[in-house]
Amino acid sequence: MLNILTYGDPSLPHLLIAHGLFGSARNWGVIAKRLSDTYHVITPDMRNHGASPWYDTQSYYDMADDLAELLNGPTFVVGHSMGGKAAMVLALKHPHLVKKLVVADIAPIAYTHTQTQHINAMRAIDLSGIERRSQAGETLDPEVRDFLLQSLDVKAKKWTLNLDVLESEMPKIIGFPAISGRYDGSTLFLSGAESDYVTPAHRPVIKDMFPKARFAKLPGAGHWLHAQKPREFEATLRAFFV
Repeated sequence: MLNILTYGDPSLPHLLIAHGLFGSARNWGVIAKRLSDTYHVITPDMRNHGASPWYDTQSYYDMADDLAELLNGPTFVVGHSMGGKAAMVLALKHPHLVKKLVVADIAPIAYTHTQTQHINAMRAIDLSGIERRSQAGETLDPEVRDFLLQSLDVKAKKWTLNLDVLESEMPKIIGFPAISGRYDGSTLFLSGAESDYVTPAHRPVIKDMFPKARFAKLPGAGHWLHAQKPREFEATLRAFFV
């Protein structure tokens, strides 16, 4: 069972948020707390991330089943990037568990941009003498440095990421599984206006799987739209999940 953080009264409508690669439940704390006035928000650490168990696989079938174990009825579901792909497979495999779906800046396709360079950079850091996160960040990509450092346990001097499995399973992570079926519920593909992860060319394959899909963009945001435009992201969820 995945490690989870929860916010809000359990009697409220349930909302699940699935984070992306190298992320954790804590990344969504601010948005989850704000939404907890209306929803019971569940934010899991995905497998091989955070405090969740480590496994030998990182397939989307496995991640979707992990999420399904957390749900006991129709739930509003949000997924970003890797979490968005897992959320899509969840909706396709277990449509009865997904009340409405928001997919944040990802499409159900195979991408070519591996993230292995970040794994190599994290591995290359000698953690034995690290006393604070900033020391470990000197050699990391500045664009994702602060984000990656959230997965560093300074006290234990280790990453809370299963780097070996994430590296070996990278083809699955940047890919998308062959899967049949479709999800007939309301679906929103919400993208950053400055991101190229979801393009008009992806719409036919999206519509095949999610015939009720709608598309929207957040101005001034890239792939990390929920971090770059948190209030606008939150307002979009509130408007869609009614």
